[in-house]
Amino acid sequence: MGLSRRHGIRFAWAVLVLLGAAAARDAWQVAQAERLNAQIVAGTLPPEDVQSPPELRFAHAYAQAASGASEAALNRYGALHADTPVGQAARYNGANLLMRQGITMRAGAQPGQALALIELAKESYREVLRHDPEDWAARYNLERAQRLVADPEEVDDEPPESRRSAERAATTMRGYSPGLP
Repeated sequence: MGLSRRHGIRFAWAVLVLLGAAAARDAWQVAQAERLNAQIVAGTLPPEDVQSPPELRFAHAYAQAASGASEAALNRYGALHADTPVGQAARYNGANLLMRQGITMRAGAQPGQALALIELAKESYREVLRHDPEDWAARYNLERAQRLVADPEEVDDEPPESRRSAERAATTMRGYSPGLP
């Protein structure tokens, strides 16, 4: 007992209608994504909405950084710092922005301010590496930052060198016997 010809045609039409509905839904989603991308590139997105997906906020920060609005991009990246992959990427991109600013300032008229920016970048790279020690891009950039501004060497609190005329301890004095039983 197979399907009758009439039932087969109805089944085929139902499948075609379902496929058409799925294609229309996908086309609508693609159109929405294209509209958002155009707004991001044009910089005409509405003010930051906490309800918007982090990927969209990341893309907006990236577009701001590409357009030269570094401070605004740093603020947007800073709002995304979390333990998610998007947060890690935001932390990394923010550190890269800080490094670029630091290198520019170091070559310019304010080399003292470059130190602070590079130190902030190094701390961000270290934070990325704490979450993912295998992130080789962050390792490389941290190494470059270390070459620009090396970490201060830790100074051990060694006792001052003893003077030759100072009194010696009883264990090093000649002729002294502690008197063992």
